[in-house]
Amino acid sequence: MMRAMTMNVRPASTEDIPDMHRVRMSVVENALSDPASVQPEHYRTMLLERGRGWVAEVDGRIVGFAVADLSRSNVWALFVEPAHEGRGLGRTLHSAMLDWMFQSGTELVWLSTTPGTRADRFYRAAQWVCTGAHGPDEVRFELSRAAWESQRRD
Repeated sequence: MMRAMTMNVRPASTEDIPDMHRVRMSVVENALSDPASVQPEHYRTMLLERGRGWVAEVDGRIVGFAVADLSRSNVWALFVEPAHEGRGLGRTLHSAMLDWMFQSGTELVWLSTTPGTRADRFYRAAQWVCTGAHGPDEVRFELSRAAWESQRRD
């Protein structure tokens, strides 16, 4: 008989940054083309100055995280380790992040991701609206407060 896993989503702290970065570097799709472009100080700035983050733990180990950049009304990060994909952690992190952003007064949230990836399909399934190209290699998605509140009521 398999042992049940204990899953928990909680607000991120600066002590979580090494594990958040480990998760970010573990992803196969949407991997950073330049791994040096995201460093621990970037997470610190997001958590302490520009927004807030959440971590998903399984059996006490961080396996996913989300970070909202409230200053830009932007999803800065939402990543789950490949071995833990498809278990609802991404959806739970997504909900925690968006609930906080919209409760904080944001009217429209945006993000960008690589087209044709799991992330692209995830956001489309979550009823984000693709508004077109974002730079040479990504697409931009937007989600309004009204659309989010409508989803939460359904």
